[in-house]
Amino acid sequence: MPLQFLDCTFAYRAGTPVIDALTMAFPAGCTVLLGPNGAGKSTLLSLGASALNPDSGEVRLGRRNSARGRDRRGYRQAVGWLPQQVKAIPSLTVREQAAYVGWLKGLSRAEAWERSAAALARVRLTELSERGSHELSGGQLRRLGIAQTLVHEAQVVLLDEPTAGLDPVQRGIFRDLLAELSSSVNFIVSTHQTEDLADIYDTVVVFDRGRPVFEGSVPAFFATAPADVAPERRAESAYRGLVRGEV
Repeated sequence: MPLQFLDCTFAYRAGTPVIDALTMAFPAGCTVLLGPNGAGKSTLLSLGASALNPDSGEVRLGRRNSARGRDRRGYRQAVGWLPQQVKAIPSLTVREQAAYVGWLKGLSRAEAWERSAAALARVRLTELSERGSHELSGGQLRRLGIAQTLVHEAQVVLLDEPTAGLDPVQRGIFRDLLAELSSSVNFIVSTHQTEDLADIYDTVVVFDRGRPVFEGSVPAFFATAPADVAPERRAESAYRGLVRGEV
């Protein structure tokens, strides 16, 4: 079931639209969303998460419209969101925080508590489940953020720069986790990282100036790079060739 943007326009405070009459759909699987700063990636994901509503047009997952009152709760249960900053709730343990988010998404308290254990196990945080969430490292907090989306069994999970600020070891752990989960969860991941694309992602979308300038498979993305580029530089070269206006 694709996440669809249908003729969507959005502007902040009546300014120039960041997203203007955009129509696109994200396929099933694991998609990486690349693009320069200011391209509109975070705005796109915020619209997809229903944290923002389009000024015109629709954001849909199946029959659910993100901004329609009777659909909104079901839409938010079906779409999980990990923003750039995952905040710990100081008074809650790791498991309590995961269960709390499940309850906010509409689960009963008992169901949220039960599912929280399984969600934490999937992100390898079981041993830290009784620790205060404010005691977690940055990488552990990102994993808790993913657990929070798994509690309510989201069909699509949106991740906005999930490895930003993490050290190389933490980034490696997070990428391994994402690769492991991508067989059963649909992810859309906004990032500046072009390494390991072939190991994790099914689809590449390059976003620039509020619209996609490339949508396709990882091999098709690599094929946009010059033939004489070294294999280890192919992703970077392909990206730069598609967003030549980046400074």
